[in-house]
This record gives sequence, structure tokens and C-alpha cells, in this order.
Amino acid sequence: MNPLPEVLAAFEPVEGGWRGVIPDTWLQGRTAYGGFSAALALHAAQQSDVDLPPLRSAQVAFIGPLAGPVTIRAQRLRRGRNAAFIQADVESEAGLGLRATFVFMGPVESKVELRQGKPPAFEKPDSKTAIFSGKAPFFTRNFEFIDRRDENVGPAEWLRWVRLIERTGLDPMVELIAIADCLPPAALKLIGGPAPVSSMTWILNVLGPHPRTEDGWWLLRANADYASAGSSSQLMGIWNSDGEAIAEQMQSVAIFA
Repeated sequence: MNPLPEVLAAFEPVEGGWRGVIPDTWLQGRTAYGGFSAALALHAAQQSDVDLPPLRSAQVAFIGPLAGPVTIRAQRLRRGRNAAFIQADVESEAGLGLRATFVFMGPVESKVELRQGKPPAFEKPDSKTAIFSGKAPFFTRNFEFIDRRDENVGPAEWLRWVRLIERTGLDPMVELIAIADCLPPAALKLIGGPAPVSSMTWILNVLGPHPRTEDGWWLLRANADYASAGSSSQLMGIWNSDGEAIAEQMQSVAIFA
């Protein structure tokens, strides 16, 4: 296994960016798992500027396949008093594979206070829970997870507790974005089995400056409310072990079946 902290540490600075290799154990078919690619981009963005405030939003476009040697380049788009916008590109020999825009923003005084996002009914795993991990060389071997599968889960809904097996030393935001995409597209449940799919775009909004959870466990939910003509749109959420809403997400997914 190639733990994410070790992969990040192995990237070397080159002119205008960083250079490294995506291990086969992080692949999802012919390309890297999306959360892994986004974690590479975020790590590079964090290193590209000084004294950045916390990550609050990410807009990711999955443009092409990423595998083997890659180069990451990050640049500041704008930095104001409270917010910084940084773009990060990940390229392989096949060309540009991912482009992300990250928004870092510190807290500001506000009269508005609203906290919603009630967690789904699904208890956190414990020592008696049957926990699974994927098989080599698929990317899921880097995670432990358990899915809820019963009649109360919607026909195009997915619920999963998940954690990275090796996460020591990771920046909390890098850890969060690495696990945030760790669900199959919810519309696949309508097919009833595996099918070729490709995430096109991904938006993630972090609902607080310091995401934390117990024992590395995060609750993920994806629910597709549209699937037609090979395109699906899904809303996603992340909660911590205390049931606090951590992030809201949206993805566009192409389904070739």
C-alpha cells in the first residue's frame, strides 16, 4: 500500500510546481481516484502561498485521465483581506487531467447564524462492527468503510462511514477532501451493478474552519435526483462522528450505460 501521507511527501519541487508519481494502488480504472487527485491539488495549493486561511470551498473539474508521473502547478488568482483564490492544475503525459479552484477564507463578523444539515440515521462503526476495505490494486484498499443497505435507504441514495487507513500527519483539509469522493455515483444503484462512469465536475463547500472527527470516521451521503441521457446530478453531504455537518457537495457524473 502507498499511504497518502507518503505519496505527498515524495513529490519534489520542480520549476513552476511539483513532480511525483500516482501509485497504481490509488487508481480507479484508468485514472486516479478523484479524491486522491483533488488531495494532490489541494496540498500543492497550500504550499504555493503563505499564511493561508482555512479552506472553505473547492471547485474541481475532472478533465482527463491521470496516472503515472504527474506535475502539479498552483498559482494565486487573487488574494484580498479575507479570502484567497488559488488554482491548481494536475497534468500527466496525457495532458491536463484536473483543474481546481480553491477558496481559502478566514472568519468575519456576521449577524447571520444558521446551522442545519441533520445527519442520516446511521451509527458510527465500533469494535464489533464488520468493517471492509477494498482489494489491491483498487484505490479502496486505502480505506475502511461500511455501507448502510436496507429498505430505508433511497433507490438512488448511498450512505457510508469511511476513514483513511493511513492518515497520520495529514493536513485535516487534505484528509477531508481525500475521503469526500469515496462513494460510487448514487445513480449506479438504479442500474443494479457496475457500469462505466466518469465524474465531470465536483463542488465542495466546507461548513467550518476546522473539520474534526473521532477515530478518523466520516459519514458520507450521496443522493441522485436526476439521471437521464447519460448524465447524472447528485447532492452529497459529510458529517463527523458527533453528527455535525462538515461539508456540502454537488457532482455531475457521466454514466455510459
